[in-house]
Amino acid sequence: MLKARIAVLVSGGGTNLQALLDSQGTLLNSGEIVLVVSNNANAYALQRAAKAGVESAVVLKKDGCFEERLIALLEEKQIDLIILAGFMSILSAGFTSRFANRILNVHPSLIPSFCSQGYYGLRVDEEDLRCGGRITGATVHLVNEIPDGGRILLQKAVAIEENDTPEVLQKRVMEQAEWLLLPRAAELMSREILEATHD
Repeated sequence: MLKARIAVLVSGGGTNLQALLDSQGTLLNSGEIVLVVSNNANAYALQRAAKAGVESAVVLKKDGCFEERLIALLEEKQIDLIILAGFMSILSAGFTSRFANRILNVHPSLIPSFCSQGYYGLRVDEEDLRCGGRITGATVHLVNEIPDGGRILLQKAVAIEENDTPEVLQKRVMEQAEWLLLPRAAELMSREILEATHD
């Protein structure tokens, strides 16, 4: 069976990558993760890729020509879909337009709440709690030149509980929303890519 070729870009621990790897053959059937790329040589996500038998690569910003080398690698591996899973680097308009409607990101809030440049990681959960809301969640969206500005594909709400800390809330959002939405969105986009290829 023909499958969309997926690259996952990571910077840290790779919990979202693990959710994607675990979903292959269940939630994710139309795509296959064939490459994991990190901009951090010490990212634990690279070990997750190795354990799953998935090829990985490290592309460092400090070495220069970062996006050019990343593009060359993605094109060499004939990647159809790129998933940003805790990838701590803003991609340029040149990069995002080259892979238009082929890049997914998961954001730990219900966009348009607490999004755009500077809102990532625990900062989102800290703002959620500071503002006294009762609901947060996660959003999977397409990536364009505006941080968190691409078309929304899926969202899921998660309750904020009375004694939550940012760390507790972050974990609940990952478990109840991010790890479910990301494989579903990857499947949706993989199917769309395969259909477009065979039209």
